[in-house]
Amino acid sequence: MTSHLDTRDTRLALLVIAAAQLLVVMDGTIVTVGLPVIGTGLGIAEADLDWVLTAYALAFGGLLLAGGRAGDVFGRRRMFRAGLVVFLAASLLGGLAGNGTVLMAARVLQGVGAAIVAPAALSLLADTFAAGPARNRALGVYGAMGGLGSVVGLLLGGALTEYWGWRWIMFVNIPIALLVLAGTFALVPGTRERGGLDLPGAGTVTLALGALVYAINRAGSHGVGDGLTVTVGAIAVALLVVFALVQRSARRPMLPSGVLGDRGRLGANVVMLLMGAGQLATFYFLTLYMQTIKQYPPMITGVAYLPFAVGIGLGSGVVGPRLQARTSTQVVLATGTAVAAAAMGWFSLLTPDQNPLLVLLPAQLAGGIGLGIGFVAATIGGVQGVASRDSGIASGLVNTSQQIGGALGLAVLAGIAVNVTTSQPAGTPLPDALTSGYTVGMLGGGGFYLAAILAAVLLLRPRPTNRHTERKPEALGSMPG
Repeated sequence: MTSHLDTRDTRLALLVIAAAQLLVVMDGTIVTVGLPVIGTGLGIAEADLDWVLTAYALAFGGLLLAGGRAGDVFGRRRMFRAGLVVFLAASLLGGLAGNGTVLMAARVLQGVGAAIVAPAALSLLADTFAAGPARNRALGVYGAMGGLGSVVGLLLGGALTEYWGWRWIMFVNIPIALLVLAGTFALVPGTRERGGLDLPGAGTVTLALGALVYAINRAGSHGVGDGLTVTVGAIAVALLVVFALVQRSARRPMLPSGVLGDRGRLGANVVMLLMGAGQLATFYFLTLYMQTIKQYPPMITGVAYLPFAVGIGLGSGVVGPRLQARTSTQVVLATGTAVAAAAMGWFSLLTPDQNPLLVLLPAQLAGGIGLGIGFVAATIGGVQGVASRDSGIASGLVNTSQQIGGALGLAVLAGIAVNVTTSQPAGTPLPDALTSGYTVGMLGGGGFYLAAILAAVLLLRPRPTNRHTERKPEALGSMPG
């Protein structure tokens, strides 16, 4: 779809869309560094603190597909604005929370708003920029926000917790959301699909994804064999089967077969899931290492993540686009995940008394570059070639892959880390035992990245030899998978 905006307006539209994506991704991690302070302030038991993270992930991951389809049906700019309003109100509620229950409810509402905003933002980007280099550059900026947002959340969360108090972790969203709302006049209304929402499909997939995220998170703290974990996991699988059956008979299915019918888009989503699995677990282990082993205060912990932010900026803004222009998405994804995997090997050299200049900081820079390259390519591949009427659901699927992957990776690798720590020989100093668990966990993250290389090689196609192949005018992306 060709944009009707001039160059200045498209730049403003990209700024608004990128800021919205940064906001919703940032809130997945912004509370991480401040969790101990939040627990003390609201009287939340240490065993329940993970729900401050999980509540957001459950709602965000569970509702993303429904949010994407709602934008396709009811209007993307309209749903984008509605999601921002929900997110803003939830942030205010969270900042004013007087107990843990209210904070958890606010985090759920934030997740609802984020699930509406994120897919609408990516679809509006496609409606604003015509297929070709301009759209790919815009997708590169958007994809960078998917990786950068998590790091910004850690940086900002540490600074706000230490100097202004944990409530500003919630309040800081309000001015950002208001500015993004004010900028929505620069956005096109977006295309709409005629017809209603597939309510049976939306209901089953939302419940299925929510149950899946819950089961994965519970498995991390209670074990895979836990009765409730197994029950909820079985319910999630059953609901996914029901969803698939509903889609086969639906007149206007929630997830049209063409969205994942393309092997390249399927591969990009698999890679995004695996990258999300490695990334979130890495942040978890590094935060524990810095605060528990190195005894960094929240502010220093946040600042120590700067190399990751710089790396993602370099990977997504410099290296990734240049690679994308010269080769296929397959090669770009394999390259990015290979660099990220090498960084995980570097992290495995961490020790309790080590100079941060040797491993902690340079390995973050390398990991950030690899993920920056990968997130841009996976975003482009995940929406490439999809019909405009289905761009919302395709966008939701890309975000869903990252969220589900993050929950899966954290649950699996945190469990591995605990087992490694508890199995250390008697007499091993606690810092050494904990660090051993963290480093093995990060090696596991490297395993996810190696699996992503395999997925890219097997599922994505190399660049076609004929670069002048005619493409349908409604195609969302122009880069070959």
